[in-house]
Amino acid sequence: MQAASMVRMSQVHKRFGMREVLSDIDLSVQAGEVCCLVGPSGAGKSTLIRCINYLEKIDGGSIHVNGQLVGYKLHKGRLHELSEREAGRSRADTAMVFQHFNLFPHLSVMENIVEAPIHVRKESRAAAQAHARELLARVGLEDREKAYPRELSGGQKQRVAIARALAMRPKLLLFDEPTSALDPELVGEVLSVMRSLAQEGQTMIIVTHEIGFAREVADTLVFMDQGKIVERDTPARLIDRPQSARAQAFFNSILK
Repeated sequence: MQAASMVRMSQVHKRFGMREVLSDIDLSVQAGEVCCLVGPSGAGKSTLIRCINYLEKIDGGSIHVNGQLVGYKLHKGRLHELSEREAGRSRADTAMVFQHFNLFPHLSVMENIVEAPIHVRKESRAAAQAHARELLARVGLEDREKAYPRELSGGQKQRVAIARALAMRPKLLLFDEPTSALDPELVGEVLSVMRSLAQEGQTMIIVTHEIGFAREVADTLVFMDQGKIVERDTPARLIDRPQSARAQAFFNSILK
């Protein structure tokens, strides 16, 4: 594995019952790279990033993040599954932003952001709050730290969710269709924050239907269908000159 690889997936398989949702996945993402996953609904994109974050267990193959095996440890030549506590520690360098925000409704914006740094990374409350205020300014919500999720728009909630993810100082940031639950007029404010992260060199894997955004920010575009990676290339080449009939049909449909 290359020293600069942040994510390395090798021959990954995942099944739900008898249905194989990921089949023979090989994917490498380098440190500082932005990789966007696109494809039809049900292609396995969200399952793939949930496996990277060990929210789903794989049924075959291996995943390494920042050089560490995900979900398992190698001891005396044999793989042993991590305990829940060990798995939680192993996820400390990876953060995920979900489609439906997943904010704690009973906590203020500030409390949502500092919860994990205090309890997982053992930061002092003062340090965690200072960092949270920096992040809120970064996502344009410096005046909302005392607000509760019910008082925020969808776009504001998602920007808080991004700030909460960044509060863990992740080396890898995963996004699962972060704009699909938003009203169209709110999509831009979330994409603007993500665009700035890409410009700053944050390693990101993004599941998205925003093809124009993917064309702009991605270093690598991956097209998936039926649990498989069909094509991987630069956005310009894959969007404008896809090689497979399935990718051609997909891009022709959505770019009409």
